[in-house]
Amino acid sequence: QVQLVESGGGLVQAGGSLRLSCAASGNIFSINTMGWYRQAPGNQRDLVASISSGGSTNYVDSVKGRFTISRDNAKNTVYLQMSSLKPEDTGVYYCNLRVIVNGLPRNSWGQGTQVTVSS
Repeated sequence: QVQLVESGGGLVQAGGSLRLSCAASGNIFSINTMGWYRQAPGNQRDLVASISSGGSTNYVDSVKGRFTISRDNAKNTVYLQMSSLKPEDTGVYYCNLRVIVNGLPRNSWGQGTQVTVSS
């Protein structure tokens, strides 16, 4: 069982910055991918950024150059530094940890943290 606890959401004006954190605990495989997903009202939950345990990163095009994902493997924590925020970045941000078990993905999710960007 894996527990993910997010923090750092809030209300910010367009052009501002926020930093999200997600701490993982429990039965964590050393090889994993951690990421952040965003869900706006009425929309599906979409990937924003991910980072492997080896440090490889992946970003959705809309956040490239504005968001930076990083992780501290010793602390089992992933961060999302968000800059130049836009109103369309508004949504609930969910932390995700994915491992491969017997060839199949196993996902764990945090409870979500609200990010609201006002224009």
